[in-house]
Amino acid sequence: MSRQCGPQDIVTPIAPPVEGHEPRNHEELVNPISELLQPPEGPLAALRNVFKRRKKFYNHMPGWLIQQRVPARIWNTYFKFCVERNPWDKVLSHYYMTASRAGGSLSLEQYLSKGRFPINYFRYTDRSGARIIVDRVLRYENLINDLAEVFSQVNVRFEGSLGIRAKSEYRTNYTPYQSVFNEEQRRIVEHAFAREIELHGYRFEPNT
Repeated sequence: MSRQCGPQDIVTPIAPPVEGHEPRNHEELVNPISELLQPPEGPLAALRNVFKRRKKFYNHMPGWLIQQRVPARIWNTYFKFCVERNPWDKVLSHYYMTASRAGGSLSLEQYLSKGRFPINYFRYTDRSGARIIVDRVLRYENLINDLAEVFSQVNVRFEGSLGIRAKSEYRTNYTPYQSVFNEEQRRIVEHAFAREIELHGYRFEPNT
């Protein structure tokens, strides 16, 4: 998507860097005064967020905060979309990335016990997490077809392939998640991702 953006558009960095991705216009500092009373956590949490994330726009930024920091005409007229993934498949992928960064010594059981899961619903819902505020949530398991529809809608040329897959180097074992998680592990993920499961109707699909 960054290649479709113009010189005045906002593009945030990604890590590790990907060739052709050029971040720009994201480093403006935030004036915290207008945001102190708005987040549900209260002014102290707002201050912590502002000083921790001093740049106005950053990677994986929640949609409600973007809505707060862009002009209303931009938010109301732009088509806003994101991608969500089956939570069990997402957790397994996140485990492989976490284990790789830990030197390969982290077991699945140890990973699950930490409870640090890639929960993302708050990034595309309102601040209470009750209502989806983007125009469409694409399904990772149907990503190419969903992207084709979105790109057609916003008049972006799409050849049917992304060409690159950021962070794909961490996972080398593609055993289906149904064959990896036992019953207890399945329920741990189900409990942690209850809101995402409710929003999108995900379930532990049978292994076919």
